[in-house]
Amino acid sequence: MAPVAGENAVSAKRAQIAGKSGIKGLISNGKTFSVALFASLGGLVYGYNQGMFAQVLTMKSFVKSVCYTPEATFVAFVHFETNSRQTQGFAERPGIQQGLLTSILELAAWLGTLINGYLADAAGRRVTVLIAVVVFSVGVIVQACTQNKDYVFAGRFVTGLGVGNLSMIVPLYNAELAPPEIRGSLVAVQQLSITFGIMVSFWIGYGTNYIGGTGAGQSDAAWLIPVCVQLLPAIILAVGMLAFMPQSPRHLMNQGREEECLRTLAKLRQASPEDLLVRIEFLEVKAMKVFEDETAAKRYPQWQDGSFYSRFMIGLNDYKSLVTNRSLLKRTATATLVMMFQQWNGINAINYYAPMIFQAIGFDSNATSLLATGVVGVVEFLFTIPAVVWVDKFGRRYILIAGAIGMASCHFIVAGIIGAYSGKWQSNTSAGWAAVVFVWIFVINFAYSWGPVSWIVCSEVFPLSMRAKGVSIGGSSNWLNNFAVAISTSPFIQASNFGTFIFFGCVTTLAVLYVFFLVPETKGRTLEEMDEIFGSTGIAAEDSVRKARIEREIGLLALLGEDSEHSEEEKAQNGIEQREDIVDPKYA
Repeated sequence: MAPVAGENAVSAKRAQIAGKSGIKGLISNGKTFSVALFASLGGLVYGYNQGMFAQVLTMKSFVKSVCYTPEATFVAFVHFETNSRQTQGFAERPGIQQGLLTSILELAAWLGTLINGYLADAAGRRVTVLIAVVVFSVGVIVQACTQNKDYVFAGRFVTGLGVGNLSMIVPLYNAELAPPEIRGSLVAVQQLSITFGIMVSFWIGYGTNYIGGTGAGQSDAAWLIPVCVQLLPAIILAVGMLAFMPQSPRHLMNQGREEECLRTLAKLRQASPEDLLVRIEFLEVKAMKVFEDETAAKRYPQWQDGSFYSRFMIGLNDYKSLVTNRSLLKRTATATLVMMFQQWNGINAINYYAPMIFQAIGFDSNATSLLATGVVGVVEFLFTIPAVVWVDKFGRRYILIAGAIGMASCHFIVAGIIGAYSGKWQSNTSAGWAAVVFVWIFVINFAYSWGPVSWIVCSEVFPLSMRAKGVSIGGSSNWLNNFAVAISTSPFIQASNFGTFIFFGCVTTLAVLYVFFLVPETKGRTLEEMDEIFGSTGIAAEDSVRKARIEREIGLLALLGEDSEHSEEEKAQNGIEQREDIVDPKYA
């Protein structure tokens, strides 16, 4: 993965003396990799929950447990047929209610994401993960105790709060643990963990579907096991965070615990605090903290007393500037629209409703539709892997455009097959399988393109001082549109199976045009170039000058041999003085 736009000569110089990247870098940074891999259990939990409910929704035992009441029989939930006993509740509008069952989690995840920004700084990364796991587990337990649909609604809402928090805090934690040369690889590990969770959930659902048979006598264990299994990785993650996982070096620096920050970095890199790369990385973390403090002091001198009110006002006004500043508004629009198209290309319609979609195109057997769904998880996992290699070779725009063209083509082909053979599936099973294959090809095109690349674009368009808040807005757009897709897909399918695919195909075609004409290539762009692309405001240029000055003042440039304004003797002295300032005497 390419360096984030705007990295300067310090990053270039550091890269010359840094360790290996890619697979070799992960192996040579074994301790950091193992820590990040364990933390990615949060991504697995997120991915598993995303895919699990699609399986459960079609299980007859779940339908009976949740929806069967004297007032509202739900005999035809899956096949969208009309029931003569419809009176109220689920049976009255199965599509909308079914969509709410699925999408309530996404709405809560959006709230969890917003809460995460404050909680991660106030409580620390490890404690925030613990809180997220506790909230998530409460929601799962409520769902497992289901007696009617209200339990499912409440449980999925609470679970969603935890999922939203985990979806943001784990990548943040991993990024802050990683040395720059393998940071991109660890982000890929998180994405792979999510797709692995989706894949596992599909196959567990396929297996438990046979408990007690697949007919009316199906055991409640068929859906209770997939629901409860997700507690296991969540609890393991919580125990690990308490027992042996390190605190984030960035959080330690934010708390003023500089010596502890340095020692933690040294342990993660399996090196001495005297090690050159450890010292450089420590000073980079410190430079960023000083940079953010100075930026806030310059922009908001009236709110520098350190109180909660002042911190709140600084954050609020930073968020406001993302829409009131013309240049920042263009960047915000790019991030939010890319995330919108990432959801409205239909990927989560497949993830959430794949069994129902496959049943609607002729797979009457629930087991067969779940089997076809399981392959979706496999291909999504496998084809996320090459994205890490391709994204830096071909650039962001080309990959997004190629992926969107592939996805749109698949949508239109599937719509054509459904339109031609609807109602004649029994005598045209090959047509049904052809439609399934093109759904799989659609998922492949998403996995190598819009899945990982949209997040990269979102992170690269913002200037340094606004990147964290800009990415949070992009993430918020992702979850809100995720919610909208989840709640609307079931009614879409109920109204018109082939029309659903035509709709997503048209939206994905618009995504091609949007990226081609309006999204700039962010690969390798500097902050100054981003200023020119989005309308020069001087924000990025000012950020760059300020950051270079801070790096010189704290001795980072001298340590790298890049401080041309000082003699060799002064450079060495600066390095020594900085070392004495930051290290506890017993570690010197």
